[in-house]
Amino acid sequence: MRVTLISKAFVVGAYQRKLEALAALPDIELTALVPTSWREAEHEQFLEPVYTTGYQLLVAPLALNGSFHLHHYRRLGSLLRDARPEILHIDEEPYNLATYLALRNARRIGAEPLFFTWQNLLRNYPWPFRAMEQAAYRQCRAAIAGNREAAAVLRHKGYRGEIAVIAQFGVDPVAFSPAERPAERPFTLGYAGRLVLQKGLMVLLEALAQVRGEWQLKISGSGPLRARMEAFIASHALSERVTFLDYIPSHAMPDFYRQLDALVLPSLSTPNWKEQFGRVLIEAMASGVPVIGSDSGEIPAVVDDGGLIVPEGEADALCAAIERLQGDLQLVSALGEAGRQRVLAHFTHQQIAAKTIAVYRWLAGELSEFPTTEPTLDC
Repeated sequence: MRVTLISKAFVVGAYQRKLEALAALPDIELTALVPTSWREAEHEQFLEPVYTTGYQLLVAPLALNGSFHLHHYRRLGSLLRDARPEILHIDEEPYNLATYLALRNARRIGAEPLFFTWQNLLRNYPWPFRAMEQAAYRQCRAAIAGNREAAAVLRHKGYRGEIAVIAQFGVDPVAFSPAERPAERPFTLGYAGRLVLQKGLMVLLEALAQVRGEWQLKISGSGPLRARMEAFIASHALSERVTFLDYIPSHAMPDFYRQLDALVLPSLSTPNWKEQFGRVLIEAMASGVPVIGSDSGEIPAVVDDGGLIVPEGEADALCAAIERLQGDLQLVSALGEAGRQRVLAHFTHQQIAAKTIAVYRWLAGELSEFPTTEPTLDC
């Protein structure tokens, strides 16, 4: 089966493990089409060709790089004609121009298309995005939703095809693996991601200002909230306890997690956003690090028994959860082991790949029944 997967996400080297896992499955001839870079806010992620065994990696420049809705690939038609895919997996939302143009090319070359969605809020888009979205719904017999609420949104908006709920990426449990905790280390928390208000970082700092005993916080990321965070840290005499780290490449993230006793993701839902998955959660859990997450979006479903969940926006509850782990290293160890077992059971690259290939095989007529039934949720 010839498959072409179009995705700007694969500029990140660690994510390419999924491509190797897909290509390693029987009877799969995989081509991945990726851009030279992807711009997001103040950061431009250039292609990291790290894991490239077993498949063909095609690189094409983007037009309107950095525009989530309007970016698209130059020379897409000729690249797809050369690849001749039977299955065209468009790793983009159905209302994006990149998806619309890829679907138009799929019709021309006779490929079976499918799209991916993270969108877990019911939103109505203006023309022409609404028209492109509905065109994708009509053309695609199957879609992949990255979370349960995204599947519910598709149904509410009229999509009648099959839906598989599959995380976009898994993790490599060998690269992300536990390390022995040094006895002399103070209780160390971590955060990785953009420094923006909706990630609940001011709530985290308010909680930490109340935590008794010794602790450290390591922050990996950048964003517009940093100046406000630094002002809070200085005004509460926390400068000796909080460390801002430079950008960490994806392949170096396992070393970051091994320095932690817990990862915190206290996301805050807004009218326009709530947490769609939280990839750092499964990376930390694979590393044997328990997580403390808010109840925003998909976080509770991802974490399950691999950590603690607190109500979003409640600094007192977050403080209590931190102190609970701080005072019970046996609980830290138990939750860390439970989280790793959860990742091994559900979120490795191999498992994500196997679930994804099953969708391809159904589209190709190799399976008579669709492999995944989405859960029923209100959106």
